[in-house]
Amino acid sequence: MTQSRKPTEAELAILRVLWARGPSTVRDVAAAMGRQDAYTTVLKLMQIMAAKGLVARDDAERAHVYHATYTEEQTQRHLVRDLVDRAFGGSASALVMQALASSPTSDEEMRAIRRVLDRARRDARRAPAVKAEQTEKKR
Repeated sequence: MTQSRKPTEAELAILRVLWARGPSTVRDVAAAMGRQDAYTTVLKLMQIMAAKGLVARDDAERAHVYHATYTEEQTQRHLVRDLVDRAFGGSASALVMQALASSPTSDEEMRAIRRVLDRARRDARRAPAVKAEQTEKKR
């Protein structure tokens, strides 16, 4: 996902509907957003999103069905990577520290963060061994 394909807020709202509902018509998306009266606006946004590569359209049926090109996780990672680069000089730790300092974190969220950190630590420890094993196999 390139910078030009970064979704706007309005496009993210549409993507959230598509991620939650799966492939949907423009009418379905507009209804899910509570914007039935703005059908043409939603249609235009989805056409722009298709041109940007954010959604793909299946026009086999009379009512075109759209689906998200990227998963929610892929989109989130792209947006976070962009934020880390632009606002935090490439430092993921600075982002995490700022996020934790800016709002209260529940015990459940802290446990989830700890699990991610523990997994990252395990992966980092295992990486040299895996690399050495792969090098040995090449010989």
